[in-house]
Amino acid sequence: MARDVSPIVKQSRREGYALHPKAHKIMVKKSGIPGQHAHGRQGKPSLYLTQLREKQKVRRIYGLLEKQFAKLMAEATRRPGLSGENLLQLLELRLDNAVYRAGFATSRRAARQLVSHGHFELNGRRVDIPSIRVKAGDEIVVRPKSAKTGYFQNIDDVVNNSLQTPISWLKSDPKKLKIQITGLPTREEAEADINEQLIVEYYSR
Repeated sequence: MARDVSPIVKQSRREGYALHPKAHKIMVKKSGIPGQHAHGRQGKPSLYLTQLREKQKVRRIYGLLEKQFAKLMAEATRRPGLSGENLLQLLELRLDNAVYRAGFATSRRAARQLVSHGHFELNGRRVDIPSIRVKAGDEIVVRPKSAKTGYFQNIDDVVNNSLQTPISWLKSDPKKLKIQITGLPTREEAEADINEQLIVEYYSR
C-alpha cells in the first residue's frame, strides 16, 4: 500500500502547519522551511504558490498521495454543491479519519496504522483499507482479538490524549470499543485552518 513516509516534522515545517501533535513542540523552537538554503527561497509567494502550498498542506493533513488527492478532487467537482466543501467532506469520511475523530488514535497517521493492521470491523467485516468511505448507519468496532491488546485495554488514556471534541456525525463509545456513523461531516467540523477555495482554484488552472 503506497503511503508518504517522509518525516512528519519536516513536512510540518515545509507547510508552516503542525501536521502531528509532536510537531507542535518542535516547531516552537525550529520553524521555517527546512533545508540548508531555505532562507534564500523565502519571499512574497505568488498566487500559484499559495494555492499549491494549501493543496499540499491539506493533502498531508489527511495523509494522501498526490494521485489519490487529485482523484478525490475530481469526484468532489462532479458532485452537486461547492467543490471545496465536497472535498473536505470526502476526506473526513475516510475510515482512518473516522477512527481519529472518534479519539481512538492521537493522530491520523496512528489511525491509519491501526486500520492497516486490521484492528477494526466495519459492519461486521474485517477491514484493513484506510481509504474506505464510511456512511451514515455504519458501525466500526474493534475486533475481539485486538480488544485484548494493551493499546485497546488502555483506550481511555488514548481518548483523553487525543483532545478530540464531540462531533455531530459520529458517536464514539470507548467502553464498547465502538464507533457509529450517524450523519455527514459539516464544513465547520473539518480542520479550521483550511482555505479549500485555494485548492479548487489550483485544480481549475
